[in-house]
Amino acid sequence: MPPFILGLTGGIASGKTAAADRLESLGATLVDTDLISREVVETGQPALTQIEQHFGPEVIQDDGHLNRGALRERVFQDPSERQWLEALLHPLIRQTTLERALNADTPIAVVVVPLLFESGQYQEIDASLVIDVPVEVQRQRTLSRDGVSEAQVDSILAAQMDRQSRIDRADYVISNTGTLDELYSQVDALYHQLTTQQTT
Repeated sequence: MPPFILGLTGGIASGKTAAADRLESLGATLVDTDLISREVVETGQPALTQIEQHFGPEVIQDDGHLNRGALRERVFQDPSERQWLEALLHPLIRQTTLERALNADTPIAVVVVPLLFESGQYQEIDASLVIDVPVEVQRQRTLSRDGVSEAQVDSILAAQMDRQSRIDRADYVISNTGTLDELYSQVDALYHQLTTQQTT
């Protein structure tokens, strides 16, 4: 029986990683598109060569690795550049993600996709889970955690679907405005519900 594929998403700094790690500790297979997005641009990968040819050597560090900060600055300043990068990377990330999810040897595979609804590329998931926090909480967490400017936070938030639209499209919503234990208890309940459905 193929695994049940749960797409986990939420805005920046919503607590996706904490929820995903909890699901993995409960027994789900975790497939994180952020990690896969790093793999496809590692030194020696064809995508990195294409990025260097398109954006120039300033987006490559002296050691041959991608300079993520320089690339982020370029793509958030110019929507057409972001579209070019997404057109290159998203199909590669999607293919790898789905292969790993479908080959999971657990009843539940959790696919973590920050832009799950925005990308429109993951129709294969069986259900979606949104980790939800108010926008102001996202801003505060991102500014304190990621060392980015307010303008960069605004650009990141603008590139993401608005909070209510995300909630409206989700099959499941977990609020992460309380403690970590409160988040875990909601995640635990959902995992129990999904595994029960899978085995009946």
